[in-house]
Amino acid sequence: MGADSGQPDGAEHAGGDAYSRIVIEEGVRVDSDRTREELESRGLRLEYATIAWNAVEMVVSISLGVAARSLALVAFGLDTMVELFASGVVVWHLRHPGRDSDHITVQALRMVAAAFFVLALVVTVGAVWALAAGSAADESPVGIAYLALTVVVMLSLGAAKRAIGIRLGSEPLAAEARMSILDAALAFGVLIGLAANALFGWWWADPVAALLVGAAAIHEGIENLEEANDFSKPAG
Repeated sequence: MGADSGQPDGAEHAGGDAYSRIVIEEGVRVDSDRTREELESRGLRLEYATIAWNAVEMVVSISLGVAARSLALVAFGLDTMVELFASGVVVWHLRHPGRDSDHITVQALRMVAAAFFVLALVVTVGAVWALAAGSAADESPVGIAYLALTVVVMLSLGAAKRAIGIRLGSEPLAAEARMSILDAALAFGVLIGLAANALFGWWWADPVAALLVGAAAIHEGIENLEEANDFSKPAG
């Protein structure tokens, strides 16, 4: 990334009159205010859908986790609060009058990066706690089914938001899309852990998978900070 060179095929972000500029990213072109407004509207709808799903996910996961004595399910519900924050940041950015400004984009990227780090902390602490305690959850068929549905929903939302983020040249939206994909990965890890525990007694499978997701979240957080630093560098 860097300053806008004026060449359409290299534009990744724009400042000032970005709404009227041509943005090309991965071969996709946005060349009118109307098209951009439509994409921003779609991005907002996807974020509202993500917020609605995560609000339900938080309540359901924690309730099922308490019922099954599953630390993993409870932790999964708690980390959803971090994802709700990240979605809120993107909504703020898309609705901000100065969303074309590199300064506003840098703020949004740093807040999403912070959300990634908090997510990594929550997941890692929960995983280490589960490994140290050697705690095995009770069987939760409903929890497994709900997690399977969550994987599909969050992967779909993440892919859709990433596509819109790329077309808009919106780094915060694309970054939050990766968090949705990480949420799907965490849901899959918890699902595998619950299934492995129910079928084979492998109680440790879930926390190990959660540790891998935590490492991925740290990587994403660092990438977002580096991206924010690139935006904050003076042009030229």
